[in-house]
Amino acid sequence: MSLANKYRPQTFDTIIGQAHITEILKAQMSTNKQMHHNYLLFGPRGTGKTTTARILAKAINCLDPQDGNPCNKCLNCQTINEGKTLDYVEIDAASHTGVDNIREEILDKAAYPPTVLKKKIYVIDEVHMLSKWAFNALLKTIEEPRDNVCFILATTEIQKVPETIISRCQVFNFKKVDKKEIAKHLKNIVEQEQLTSTNTAIELIAKISEGCVRDAVKYIDQVSVLGNIDEEHITKFLGVASEVLIKKILDQYF
Repeated sequence: MSLANKYRPQTFDTIIGQAHITEILKAQMSTNKQMHHNYLLFGPRGTGKTTTARILAKAINCLDPQDGNPCNKCLNCQTINEGKTLDYVEIDAASHTGVDNIREEILDKAAYPPTVLKKKIYVIDEVHMLSKWAFNALLKTIEEPRDNVCFILATTEIQKVPETIISRCQVFNFKKVDKKEIAKHLKNIVEQEQLTSTNTAIELIAKISEGCVRDAVKYIDQVSVLGNIDEEHITKFLGVASEVLIKKILDQYF
């Protein structure tokens, strides 16, 4: 299992850099009074949109929620984690752009009640890739939501999503994660995996990931194959030089 999958957050509390979103969702899940039928998550890639969608799906259906977080132990949570239910559907809109895809995968099935979970959850990733006709077909279902159905849409390009869809969703804006938070997250992974690293190397990876947590963890995974996670191996594997190395070169020739 890749490190990105192994250390993928399973609760709102373990998502880094998006407290302005997770705290609101936790509060909603705790009270159950303001639970929305449609959610739209947008922001840069690798910042936790799809991960948050999965956690939200579990929190909505959890049989024993813990302060707004899913317990990850009950039957509903485990069923979603293991992908063993048709009540939780995750679709990549990039490969399901047409109206027929949306009708077949979602609209025709959304009319039926859930078989296992409390609510049917449909997660549509990169929703901006849907065609105009697919959006129109989806709109009718979203604007007249059933109590036992929830749509969670995710996108990196919200400007391509029709206003008619946006206006019917609760919208959350994900931001790039601060490099200090990414570095702290990477150090935790390195310690748990018992890898050898230098602080400079961790900070360099956090910097070049440009706010994308997924990329940062992927870089750790890649560089660790060479052994120690240090500036030399980062330069060799990722083709980037640390500030220390650049300074040494400048000092040598100037």
